[in-house]
Amino acid sequence: MMARTLATALVLTAALAVSGCGRKSGLDSPYEAAVQARKDAEKAKEPLPPEPTPPLKDRRFILDGLI
Repeated sequence: MMARTLATALVLTAALAVSGCGRKSGLDSPYEAAVQARKDAEKAKEPLPPEPTPPLKDRRFILDGLI
């Protein structure tokens, strides 16, 4: 019984430690990531990835009001 409690405590501690990792900022859209990758490649004088196409205007969906 004691081993199971200890194992559970260790798993919970590890999960909390891992959940604190990461970057604190907004998420990058695929377009923003492609633009940044292109800038980084240009700065490093590497071959440029293809030019990203801008995203389409976001249209409202009928169920958006539920979210």
